Amino acid sequence: MGTQLPAVTVVGSINLDMIATTDRLPTAGETIGGGVLSQQPGGKGANQAVAAARLGGSSRMIGAVGNDAQGRLMLEALSSAGVDTADVAVLDGDATGTALIVVDRDGENQIVVCPGANSGFSLEGVSFGPDESVLCQLEVGLDVVLEAARKSSGFFVLNAAPAMDLPAELLERCDLVIVNETEYELIPALADAKLVAVTYGKNGSAMFEHGRKVAKAPAAAVTVANTIGAGDAFCAALVLALRLGLPYQRALAAANAVGADAVGDDASQPVLGRLEKYLA
Repeated sequence: MGTQLPAVTVVGSINLDMIATTDRLPTAGETIGGGVLSQQPGGKGANQAVAAARLGGSSRMIGAVGNDAQGRLMLEALSSAGVDTADVAVLDGDATGTALIVVDRDGENQIVVCPGANSGFSLEGVSFGPDESVLCQLEVGLDVVLEAARKSSGFFVLNAAPAMDLPAELLERCDLVIVNETEYELIPALADAKLVAVTYGKNGSAMFEHGRKVAKAPAAAVTVANTIGAGDAFCAALVLALRLGLPYQRALAAANAVGADAVGDDASQPVLGRLEKYLA
C-alpha cells in the first residue's frame, strides 16, 4: 500500500460538542445530577474529515463555522488533524454549530443539534476533482447535499443521517449510501439503492446491492466509552477501503475495526491508526 490513501472531500457539519456524562440517560421531565461536563470538536462532517486524515487519506473539509471563539477552535482542531480547511467558510451572522449531548456509563447517548452556521453556507465557487471521493451527511441543508451530488463527478457517498426522505435524484447519484440499521428501516427507498452499507452495532455490518445482501463482516468485542464518533470513523474508513479497491467483505471488516477503535475513545474525533493497521 502506498503512503497516500485516496482523496476524500467531506461536505458537512462542524459542531462544538457539549457533552454531559452521567450514570444513565434522563427520562422525559427528569433531572439527573452528578454529571461531568466537557466540550470538544465534533459534527458528523468534521468527525469524518478528521477520521479520513488520521487514517492516512488526503482529507478536505467543506462547511462553515461562525466568526467566534468556537469556530476558531473547530478550525484549529481540523487543521491540526491534517484536514485541508481552505473551503471552510467563516460566517459573521451565525454562531458555530453546537451539539448538546448526554452520554451514559454504557456509552449510549442523546443528542440535540443546534446547526448555526451549518445552515448558512453554500458551495458557490467550490469544485470537485474526478479523483475525489465526496462524502456527505444530512446535518447540513438537503439543498447543499444535492448541489454537491450534482457538482461531483467522482465517487459520491451519502451517510444518510439523520434519516429523512431522500429525493430520487440524490439516491440515483449515490455510488454508496451508509446508514445504521434504524436509518435503513426509516428510509424504505434504500431497498432499491445501488449500494448500501448498513451498520448493526455489536452485530457488525453488511453490504446490500439493490436490497440483496452481498457481504457481511462481524464486529469486534470492545469496551464502549463513547459511541458518538464511531459511525463517522466507520464511514471514513469504508470509503477509503473501497476506493483502494478492496472487496466488500474486507472493506467492511476494516471499517468495523476502525469503528471498534473509535468506541473505546471518549472523543468525538478519536485517535486512530493508519488504515493499514486495520486491514486483516
